[in-house]
Amino acid sequence: MHLDTILLMSGTVVKVLQLFVALSLLIVLHEFGHFFFARLFKTRVEKFYLFFDFLFPFSGLLNFSLFKKKKGDTEYGIGWFPLGGYVKISGMVDESMDKEQMALPPEPWEYRSKKAYERLFIMLGGIIVNIIVAMLIYITVFSVYGEEYLPVQNATYGVMVDSTAKSIGLRDGDMIKSIDGVPVTRFNKIVTALVLDEGKTIQIERNGAPMDIAVKEGTVHSIITSKKRGSFISPRIPTVVDKVSKKSEAEKMGMKTGDSIIAMNGIPTPFFDQYDSMKRALVGQPITVTVMRDNAPVVLNGVVPEDKILGFRPMGDLDRYFKFEKINYNPIQAIGKGVSYTFTQFGAYISQFKLMFTSKEIKASESLGGIISFGKIFPGEFDMEKFLMLTAFVSIILAFMNLLPIPGLDGGYVIFLLWEMITGKAVSEKVMERATTVGLILLLTLMVYANGLDIFRLFKS
Repeated sequence: MHLDTILLMSGTVVKVLQLFVALSLLIVLHEFGHFFFARLFKTRVEKFYLFFDFLFPFSGLLNFSLFKKKKGDTEYGIGWFPLGGYVKISGMVDESMDKEQMALPPEPWEYRSKKAYERLFIMLGGIIVNIIVAMLIYITVFSVYGEEYLPVQNATYGVMVDSTAKSIGLRDGDMIKSIDGVPVTRFNKIVTALVLDEGKTIQIERNGAPMDIAVKEGTVHSIITSKKRGSFISPRIPTVVDKVSKKSEAEKMGMKTGDSIIAMNGIPTPFFDQYDSMKRALVGQPITVTVMRDNAPVVLNGVVPEDKILGFRPMGDLDRYFKFEKINYNPIQAIGKGVSYTFTQFGAYISQFKLMFTSKEIKASESLGGIISFGKIFPGEFDMEKFLMLTAFVSIILAFMNLLPIPGLDGGYVIFLLWEMITGKAVSEKVMERATTVGLILLLTLMVYANGLDIFRLFKS
């Protein structure tokens, strides 16, 4: 089997495992938030489940558990339907739709017997815990790993650009200085500033001369929908060979790990974009590749295959080529940074979400995604720092999504409770039941739609 295929398969497995672990952990912690406040206000919790023990949202269909154990008044278990989880709180209209219990007179230990502010905390418990979890993870990461970033000025070779960037006038080697006149200090914030702030101009330096690049309409749309996320711009790097695939053209030519490609057919190609561009222009033709090996030039001969793949993986570790800045935090500083960063990320996600409704260039059908899209945010190789940072961000996403005012989600219940606290009149159980039914159907529809989009994109790609 080809090395690239093996790496792709193993990378997919790593992504799936990271997604499963992160979501399972965050779901359990989210439900624990509801559980904690329910117990705090002496409310009985009948079930605490990771995943659903029924065919969501139909509480009466295919009821069985992979594991369950009763302890006290609560049954703890793992359901068979691997999306989400829930706690069943006595005397509450929820996804279990237990109408028999609701038809009986309220008991002191039931949710409906509690004061409005107590019920509000019970409903917000999951969201509160998700935010706290994100804070704790960020505090841990900043305390242990610090914060490392590539300053824009340290990307000394400029940028590599894709077809979208070229279409607005950017070129390989350009040095980006600012967006709409506002300096960008961190390289990884350039595209974020361009998309979220809907930048209109990019200030660059090309061959020592300053220039303004107008961001034409459709650019943000192309960035968002690109099959290669993050390819709009990236730091320009030399071409240094990392791994050579077996039985590949690169192996036949005699390429070795550590070789640095400096020319093809006698034409200088010190940077990866130059090498890649020339390779594509020479498909099916003989080539001579000059590499630096042990500080001496070595000439290798071969032919560019029809698939344009010589069969080696370039070294992409940016810290090999550039000087990164690192900020170390003591425990007190890490707490402050972790808390502020959580709210910064929460605000950034809200801005992303709003763009689906306010931006002319972003369509919900192209931005929404299901479980496959979630999985793609995790890297194909496990890295503890990246895993923790992504898990914290997913926790923020779960908090935000559950805060949406949709019946069936925590935010839907919160709206009803706020109405009760303002007017002094509780929403009737009949209205709650109907609203919850409509909300669950809406959630199921959105879930099917989002995951359907993922499947469609897989077949389309």
